[in-house]
Amino acid sequence: MTEFIRNLIGSDLWATLIMSFVPLIELKGGIVFARGVGFDFLTALGLSYVGSTAVFFPIYFLLRPILELLKKIKWFNKIAVKVEEYFKGKADETMEKHVIEGDNKKSSDTFLKQLGVFIFVAIPLPMTGVWTGTAIAVFLNLKFKDAVLPVVLGNLVAGLIISALAALCLAVWTIEVLDYILYGLFALAIILLIFTVIKIAKKKPSKEEK
Repeated sequence: MTEFIRNLIGSDLWATLIMSFVPLIELKGGIVFARGVGFDFLTALGLSYVGSTAVFFPIYFLLRPILELLKKIKWFNKIAVKVEEYFKGKADETMEKHVIEGDNKKSSDTFLKQLGVFIFVAIPLPMTGVWTGTAIAVFLNLKFKDAVLPVVLGNLVAGLIISALAALCLAVWTIEVLDYILYGLFALAIILLIFTVIKIAKKKPSKEEK
């Protein structure tokens, strides 16, 4: 997998940046690839962090306008509504994890929204990362200045965790193990993409959207 990507793009630096920009692969795949081709700890982390963090800006500023535009187009209206509902659901799930103790209602406090986004992005699990984390921030109605910090800091924490795990793998096994991990990440990304598309397709629009 590593050699295929290297030959396809022709530059290890650009391959790392591009991979870390791709949804579902993101920072995780970028770091694993970069360490697999020989970049050191800081270089791999830095390149992958820059590539994956850059995603924040187009998603934050363009996600809602694009969805609103697609909702006005007959052929794309239903899918745009379902995608919007999906991310609204993710935003609600994030806030449900941060209910003030002793209070039965959800808090709309900006700090708690920021904390929810930070934790979501910082934990390097499948379906977490800057892409979805930024979309959650958008549908939590966080202003740019309030959304950018938890996303970039959360992504840094995730990068440090993945970098440490990659270093541990290199200390225990040979560098070839990173290639197998990369195969696994791509396979998982494809499976999760299919699952997410099916989930969104089956989602029924809320009464409000209807």
